[in-house]
Amino acid sequence: MTTENSQLKDKLAAYFDEHFDEILADLSEIMSIDSSFGTPSEGKPFGDGSAAALAWGAKKGSELGLNVRNFDNYAVSMTCGEGDPALAILSHLDVVPATPEGWQHPPFACTVDDGYIYGRGAIDDKGPSVAVLWAVKALKELNVPLTKAFRVIFGGNEERGCKDIAYYQTKEPFPPMVFTPDGSFPVLNCEKGMIHLTFSAPFNDFTDANYILTENNVKQWEYTIPSVKSISAGSVINAIPDKCVVTYKSIDERDEETKATVLDDSFMAYLFGDDRMRKIIQEQWDKCAYHEVETYTGKPSHGSRPENGDNAITKFLAAYKGGSELLKALARLFPHGEYDGKSCGLGFSDEISGQMTCALTLLNTDGGRLCGGIDIRFPIDRTVSEISGIITKALENAGFTVDEIESMEPHYVPAESEFVQTLLQVYEDVKGERGEPVAEGGITYVHNTPGAVAFGAEFPWEDNRMHGIDERVSVETFKLNLNMYANAIARLCR
Repeated sequence: MTTENSQLKDKLAAYFDEHFDEILADLSEIMSIDSSFGTPSEGKPFGDGSAAALAWGAKKGSELGLNVRNFDNYAVSMTCGEGDPALAILSHLDVVPATPEGWQHPPFACTVDDGYIYGRGAIDDKGPSVAVLWAVKALKELNVPLTKAFRVIFGGNEERGCKDIAYYQTKEPFPPMVFTPDGSFPVLNCEKGMIHLTFSAPFNDFTDANYILTENNVKQWEYTIPSVKSISAGSVINAIPDKCVVTYKSIDERDEETKATVLDDSFMAYLFGDDRMRKIIQEQWDKCAYHEVETYTGKPSHGSRPENGDNAITKFLAAYKGGSELLKALARLFPHGEYDGKSCGLGFSDEISGQMTCALTLLNTDGGRLCGGIDIRFPIDRTVSEISGIITKALENAGFTVDEIESMEPHYVPAESEFVQTLLQVYEDVKGERGEPVAEGGITYVHNTPGAVAFGAEFPWEDNRMHGIDERVSVETFKLNLNMYANAIARLCR
């Protein structure tokens, strides 16, 4: 690190320490706004909350003396300096929904407790957005000389499909360098491809009755494996489900189906009034009544990191002993504890992006059909066409129809590029340790932006409960965010 860079780093760190209470006050303001997706209205394409958050960002940009433009409440851009900007920092002010249930701290407040900042958006992406704004403020107030213009862009729809940035790009082009604080440090330059696939098939689970011979050689019907009536597991396709609720058919429902099957002559005798046999079968039905509802529990995680969770769906499939060929096929394709899709014919990896992931994240019964969803993240040396072809064939062979596929090809920026190397040097100087580029399965805000990378805002080893209850960021990491972004802007725009 040069003397100039070292001196600037120390000045910036002192500035942020001095103004930290003011920084937290700004963070409290933006975190108090519920900017999750709301009902669209005229001039507010993503609802009132998103528009209010963008208005807050625009106000802060104006206070800093930046050239602010609001793009119809899709996004706000704030330009510092004259001429075409060389750099853009892209962040978002919308959040995923949150309700107070289960939270130890209010979701729409900024609570500092035991070294952590709690609240929805603390790490994704309101905390990093405030860090970027204060990085700009620090550079201006410390009169750090910059020769290149740069731009801060806040969007309002990252969590619901990035329609904000698609619209923004029709109005204003991105500069040649773009980074987002929507990923991981040191530098996230490789994002795996993604496939979200849904499938379904007609479903009616009926477990045939079997009989055993009693000591008196009397046939006794066994119904110890109940039939599945409904399954409910998973609410979003990009999260590992922690609960799978299975409802089994009641005795009366089994009775009607059993009568319809007319299993053999002995059972016909029961149907025609054999009271002794009727009593035996009733006893067997009563045996399975306690199976009426069963809940399989696991551990939630992001769909791109299934190894961090415990999939409740595959736990159920592994335990299933019934007669449904569809459920048995899913159990073969998605063994509990397998994360790479090898049993589906996948399981690919490469040197840069590492092992692929494949997770069954949705399984529900609806209108007489068994419906499922799969989250796949695949290496940069593969294509959507190849991966979707393999998984489609596996599902069709199992008796399913693929209903819908959403996909993104992989995103990669060479590690040796000057842009990536500069950010890595900033990371090393601020953090005090050498960093290497990282690859992840998660989709960041710049996945579809050529040449762009993610620079923070979290570290791979942290548990910040992103999108979860009591989302948080440590005070230490938040302060590192402030210093990382200010030093990065200074290096890239000097």
